[in-house]
Amino acid sequence: MANSLRSEVIKLYKNLLYLGREYPKGADYFRSRLKAAFLKHKDETDPEKIKQLIARGEFVIKELEALYFLRKYRAMKQRYYSDDKP
Repeated sequence: MANSLRSEVIKLYKNLLYLGREYPKGADYFRSRLKAAFLKHKDETDPEKIKQLIARGEFVIKELEALYFLRKYRAMKQRYYSDDKP
């Protein structure tokens, strides 16, 4: 069971690291915060607590994706619609 959780945690870390490349404050800022968050819980051994932390990480992924889609939407809207129209 520990190996499956370990692989899930590694997969979560890689996904977050990939998504952090386009973070508004910069990839380095995101990477340092991500590493600190994972190191904070590195000694966690309770499988239920680990599952809760994984679920929290997946929530963060969804929030980041929403942030990026919103930013993309705003950029597209600025390109095709002018604000001076009534």
